[in-house]
Amino acid sequence: MAKILDGTATAEAIRREVARGVKELQREHGVTPGLAAVLVGDDPPSAVYVRNKGRACERVGILSQTFHLPQETGQQELVRLIDGLNRDARFHGILVQLPLPPQIDEQEVLYRVDPDKDVDGLHPVNMGRLVSGESPFLPCTPHGIQQLLLRNGYDPAGKRVVVCGRSQIVGKPLAILLMQKKPGANATVTVCHTGTRDLASVTREADILVAAMGSPQAITADMVKEGVVVVDVGVNRVEDPSAERGYRLVGDVDFEGVSRKAEAISPVPGGVGPMTISMLLVNTLTAARRAVERDRG
Repeated sequence: MAKILDGTATAEAIRREVARGVKELQREHGVTPGLAAVLVGDDPPSAVYVRNKGRACERVGILSQTFHLPQETGQQELVRLIDGLNRDARFHGILVQLPLPPQIDEQEVLYRVDPDKDVDGLHPVNMGRLVSGESPFLPCTPHGIQQLLLRNGYDPAGKRVVVCGRSQIVGKPLAILLMQKKPGANATVTVCHTGTRDLASVTREADILVAAMGSPQAITADMVKEGVVVVDVGVNRVEDPSAERGYRLVGDVDFEGVSRKAEAISPVPGGVGPMTISMLLVNTLTAARRAVERDRG
């Protein structure tokens, strides 16, 4: 049976490191890192995500405040809030929780965030810096995947990595991150998507397979080779009358089948999710440190 890539335990180790960094920043410079979370509307999963991020901030000593706006909030009202947070020295990071209501132009809002406070790492300035290998803020989920691999003994260097999915949040930035000529990267990366012909012939070549497709249990045992390392990014609800809530969460990988062939595999839940939140904390601490440097410079 495959080794479990325990995201919960790995994320906890990172949080302890962040907590030490927060205390050091407070002791040496009197600065407490701050994160502003912007939530528009009443989407239940979004509310849960924001609440979990707030709790994680509190545990490591980061100041966290959620700005919750009603569902009918207009574009200009939201933009004014972002502009105010950009100027607010209490907050070193700004997180805009997606999805936003349909009347909001998500791209305009995300582009409005000061790149120096873009702790999601998704502003085009920081995406450009990622391509050049110079971004101070790595996108949280890709960075979490990289750290999950490294801290469990699976360095991507020299490996064939297949990423299933080309989203702006996971697939594209992960491919860029892992192909960098840097420690923890140096992989040969293939990105698969809905236009890929004979997907299984590509995934079977992977030493490391990352499934970020948004399709429940799409990666099956016949699509992987023996000894593969699998990172499952998917979080999908499937009906299950035997479950208390009438559903259960599954990933993009058929865990039972694939785990019989894999050397290591991340679970859902308890894999990539906790890592994503921990990397948000890392980026918030980084943003605070950079702000201190700018003030001193």
